[in-house]
Amino acid sequence: MSSSVSGKFQDYYIVLGVEPNADSDTIQAAYTQLARTYHPSNRETGDQKKFDDLNAAYEVLSDPALRIEFDKLKGVDRDSGNPVFAGAAFFEALKRGAALRATILCLLCDRRRIKPTSPSMSLRHLETMLRITNDELTFVMWYLKQRAYVVSDDKSNLQISVEGLDYLERNTPLPEVVLQLVKPEALAPNAIPPAAATQALNLDRALRREQSQPISALLEKVRRS
Repeated sequence: MSSSVSGKFQDYYIVLGVEPNADSDTIQAAYTQLARTYHPSNRETGDQKKFDDLNAAYEVLSDPALRIEFDKLKGVDRDSGNPVFAGAAFFEALKRGAALRATILCLLCDRRRIKPTSPSMSLRHLETMLRITNDELTFVMWYLKQRAYVVSDDKSNLQISVEGLDYLERNTPLPEVVLQLVKPEALAPNAIPPAAATQALNLDRALRREQSQPISALLEKVRRS
C-alpha cells in the first residue's frame, strides 16, 4: 500500500468524520460523500489537500491490516467487552467466503486474459460487479493477499498472481457458483446464464462418465438403442 500509518500522526477517523468503531460500509459511505465534495474537479468546494488526506485515510481504514496498525497507534481497543460466536451464521459465511474468493479470482483471471496489457482492477470495480458487502470484500481480500493469490500494482489496483492462477486451475469452481455472485449488469452480453451453465456442466459430466466406461459397455449401449 502506498499510505503508511507511520510518520506524522493524523487521525484518519476525524478526517473521514467517523467513529473508531465504524464498520466498513460506514467508512466507505463517508469517503464517497467527502470525496465528491473535495475532489479538485469540484469548482465550488474542491480542495486538493483535503482530497489527498481523504484518500490516505480511506486507504488505511479500508485495509484490515493497516487499520489494526493505525488503531494501535491511536490506542483503540477493539477487544473490549465480551466476545461472542456467530453460531450457524459463521458456517454459512465460511461457505459463502470460499465462493467469493473463487469468484474474485475468476474475475481477475478473466481480466488478465482479455486485457493482458492492463490486467488490474480496482477494489471499487470488484465491489460494483459482485453481490457482496464491503465487510465481506475486506475479509476476502485479506485472505487472497495473505496467500499472494492477488497482488497490488503501483496504483494499488488488484491483479491475479501466478500463484492465484495456479490455484484457480487446480480448484476451478462450478460456473453456477460464480455466476450467481456476479451482478447481471456486470456480465458480458454473451455470458452463459446460471441455468444454461448448469445444464452444460451436467452434460459435460455425463460425457466424461461415458468416456471412462469400457468400450464393451459403450457398444452394448449402442446395440440397445
